[in-house]
Amino acid sequence: MPRLSLRFAGFPVYPLAHIPARKQALIAAGVDVIDLGAGDADLPPPPRAVAALQAAAEVPAMQRYGFAMGHGPYRDAIAAWMQTRFGQPFDPRTEVVPLLGSKEGLAHVASAYLGPGDIAILPDPAYQAYIGGTLLSDATPYVYPLRPRTNFLVDVDEIPGDVLARTRVLYLNYPNNPTAAIAPRDYLERVVQVCRDRDILLVYDNAYSEMGFDGYVPPSIFEIDGAREVAIEFHSLSKTYNMTGWRCGWAVANPAIASALTRIKSFTDTGQYMGIQAAGVAAIESWAEFVPRNLAVFAERRDAAVAAFHASGFSCETPRATMYLWIPLPEGIPSAAFAERLREEQGVVVMPGSGFGAGGEGFFRVSFIQPGDRIAEAARRAGVVLAEMVKARDAMVAAGHP
Repeated sequence: MPRLSLRFAGFPVYPLAHIPARKQALIAAGVDVIDLGAGDADLPPPPRAVAALQAAAEVPAMQRYGFAMGHGPYRDAIAAWMQTRFGQPFDPRTEVVPLLGSKEGLAHVASAYLGPGDIAILPDPAYQAYIGGTLLSDATPYVYPLRPRTNFLVDVDEIPGDVLARTRVLYLNYPNNPTAAIAPRDYLERVVQVCRDRDILLVYDNAYSEMGFDGYVPPSIFEIDGAREVAIEFHSLSKTYNMTGWRCGWAVANPAIASALTRIKSFTDTGQYMGIQAAGVAAIESWAEFVPRNLAVFAERRDAAVAAFHASGFSCETPRATMYLWIPLPEGIPSAAFAERLREEQGVVVMPGSGFGAGGEGFFRVSFIQPGDRIAEAARRAGVVLAEMVKARDAMVAAGHP
């Protein structure tokens, strides 16, 4: 049997890896499964995007390699949207990088800036692409726990000087997955200044930029003075347009940073299918009418989820962005054990906080990706499991077992 590499041995297990198989097994056994795990909404994509994909499938030129340049109108649409949405101009040919979903770009960009001896600062809990890119680059991850104490922000002032001296990359994601935290402007200004002072690449994952509620409008990192010198920002059609499986996204940055990611990608893929990029144009051009209607559905589901989980004995904040609730568990209730019991005994899929990293222990994530009545039923079942686990914990404590 061929021997696996030491690098591979250091990889964590992806938190969603085993859930689809267990979900299908439960369904096959007749269980009424309610999946609130992945950030994968049950809502349809823009009709214009579907029509554009259908039309592109009939065009022979669309079936050929896209390579790095891809479908020119897709680059143009991205640049126009960044200008309209954030007031930030980008050259569609030199400052836009089409991606096969933002995930691969988030991982690949690390290879251009990290190597042995270098450090990447990673939030913890976090999207697994950050640590994946770091480990694939043979660099050292420095994990910063996201806790209520700092409002789930990476406080760069708390990072030791010797760590910052070796840091080449800082990953940030606001609005945040999984905590749903948002970042104040003065915080972003401080982070950009630190990255400029220390020549750190700021990798800004903005996948939830269009999922702000109650009047909150998430910014681009490029709205912060000086960010152009050090930042690359990632966007995706997945959450904004309910197009998770289409795997279509982009990055924007100054020409030097954008070309570095493009060069890395030239060794790993030959571009997204241009028919999907054409559909991406149609999705982006439907932004003004599609997104507000779509967001209103998520707002209703958010409110239903908060009310239902409160009624079932949980405490959680009402998030101002993303499609998630980040719900604390009582002391002594492990998140993985809770999520497993909830899935196996009640047929409800949620994500344990520990699945996103050790810093997520003590929480679990709920995606409000189902209708309100289904979320309410999931919360009721979750309350049953929580009550049983708290009762068992209290009995152990009363018996003198910690």
